[in-house]
Amino acid sequence: MKFGVDYYPEHWPEERWTVDAKLMKEAGIEVVRLAEFSWAKMEPEEGTYDFSWLDKAIATLGKEGIKTVLGTPTATPPIWIIEKNPEILPVNQEGIRLSFGGRHHNCQSNQVYRNHIKRFVASMAKHFSNNPDVVGWQIDNEFGNSHQQLCMCDSCRTAFHQWLQNKYTTIDNLNNTWGTTFWSQTYSSFDQIPVPLRTPNSHNPSLLLDWKRFSSDLIVDFQKHQLNIVRKECPHHFVTHNFMGFFDKTNYFDLSKDLDFISHDQYPMYFKKSIEMLSHKHSLAATLDLMRGMKQKPFWIMEQQSGPSGWETMSPTPRPGQLALWTYQSIAHGADTIVYFRWRSCLFGTEEYWHGILPHHGEPERRYEEIKQTIGELSPVMEMFKGGLPDSDVGILFSYDQEWAFQIQPHHYDLNYINHLLGYYKAFYEANIPVDMVSDEQDFMKYKLLVVPLLFLSKPDLTSKLEKYVSDGGHLILTMRSGVKNWNNTVIPKILPGDLAPIAGIKISEYDCLNDVSQSIRWFSSELFDKVEQVSKWADIITLDGAEALAFYAEDYYKDTPAITQNIYKQGITYYVGTELGNDIMKEFICYVVKKSNIQPILQTPKGVEITNRTSKNGKYIFILNHNPKPEVFYIPYNWEPVIGQRFLVDSKINLPPYGTAVFKTK
Repeated sequence: MKFGVDYYPEHWPEERWTVDAKLMKEAGIEVVRLAEFSWAKMEPEEGTYDFSWLDKAIATLGKEGIKTVLGTPTATPPIWIIEKNPEILPVNQEGIRLSFGGRHHNCQSNQVYRNHIKRFVASMAKHFSNNPDVVGWQIDNEFGNSHQQLCMCDSCRTAFHQWLQNKYTTIDNLNNTWGTTFWSQTYSSFDQIPVPLRTPNSHNPSLLLDWKRFSSDLIVDFQKHQLNIVRKECPHHFVTHNFMGFFDKTNYFDLSKDLDFISHDQYPMYFKKSIEMLSHKHSLAATLDLMRGMKQKPFWIMEQQSGPSGWETMSPTPRPGQLALWTYQSIAHGADTIVYFRWRSCLFGTEEYWHGILPHHGEPERRYEEIKQTIGELSPVMEMFKGGLPDSDVGILFSYDQEWAFQIQPHHYDLNYINHLLGYYKAFYEANIPVDMVSDEQDFMKYKLLVVPLLFLSKPDLTSKLEKYVSDGGHLILTMRSGVKNWNNTVIPKILPGDLAPIAGIKISEYDCLNDVSQSIRWFSSELFDKVEQVSKWADIITLDGAEALAFYAEDYYKDTPAITQNIYKQGITYYVGTELGNDIMKEFICYVVKKSNIQPILQTPKGVEITNRTSKNGKYIFILNHNPKPEVFYIPYNWEPVIGQRFLVDSKINLPPYGTAVFKTK
């Protein structure tokens, strides 16, 4: 199965299903996702199941050779459940119980709701277990999408107390760890601890971080509750869930562990103005790399944008060629299967204007033809790439704990963990250097260079792992605000960067929040980069303690103190960047570091042309993607053999049209 669509037969007359199935087959569609929002139609009242309409839809599609992935519809409990058990509705941060009428109107800790799920999902899974056209399951839909800060009801508070007791064992240990003597917040029992409802000021930062961790663990457990049911009834089917890139309500590394593979929903234009698209293309690639990094293996795109999207407001319409471009980009970064959202634009409901391949009138037009052509190009060669991953010499550590800690205490109003990380990613992306996103549990030693941005929270095992990485020859980039706190979100009483100081070779006794304060840096040597450039948000004021300076601050009382350093530590090098760099200096700094790390770009290309690789058992493949609305001409090596795009090639010169794509195999 290489290409599919998300299909909602319950939205259309039964006589239309055959028409849709034939159009899908003509376009090269091989799989559909069904039923993830149709609980009320399958169980109109408690214990009364009607799967007959879904049997017919699956059979209609099956006649055209199209397989089915079923979604458990637990993101949309029907009204009769809510009327019977209103306590299932979630409570928000203001303490207000939310209402029925959207989706995700449920508390995931509520045992009554879990009992409803157990009854229904078991019946559904048992019914479809032996259907030859059903191949797998998606659990729920987009965990965390509509949940804001998740539910704060009494059930969640009780579950939070149990989670805390499991972690800390005694209330005295919790009090000591959190520092509850501050503001007279000492507890005598776990039952006294609040969930983070609104207060006149701010909650304890350790409580807030533990709440985010608890909420993430709750979603992992909620998924496992359903996953165990499905696996028991359908052991021969795969099980997945559709992730959402950099959404952060859940630690996706944890959520992915129980799944056969992860899936992802990729909407390049969602919430972006058309003028911003060219500057955001690196974030699209980073999202895909993060998804691949969850299990360090290929993944599915379960929702690939196929038209303008939005609920109340809409994104721009994808330009001719962009649907193909985004498809190629997803595959280039590790997707083995592409499922487009959605088949046909709906005539009613909240997502009337979240457009599909077919417009509202249901007749094939431009988007259908573009996707049909794209599938026709790619389908014959997809097996070449299957199971393959990019060859990456660079790893970037992504940590949900750091992200959550900076949400709680960003220090600067505009400091954002993900945006800071993406600043480094962008420099590699624009240099055509592939990157892996890794967790702190994964192997660092395979990378020549490891970037660890904003390592605000530290723990002994991670510090030891980084020390060993550098000792054994790795090159490490640390950035500002590293080593500040322990894993429980309280300050470490050491000179910064704390336990990282030996490998960094520096001391930081002061720092400056650049909130409406100007600061710039200059390189130590004009041979490196002869320019002074503004920096932003933060300045660690560094004293050398074995390291050497690469750049200095150029303003204020700490003018001429180091801003960027490098330290040779045993067989490796640690770089420390004490501020947030501007684009030009970031580019030059990364260029300097990759040369020192003996890392080579795949190829130099015009701005806006992405190039990456994917290596499988069949060989190494190079994907070239023109994100620009104009043609781009450049040269490629003579020994690259065209797989797709021969028509754009004259000798070794390639002429890519606007949003054009090509694939080559290296010899």
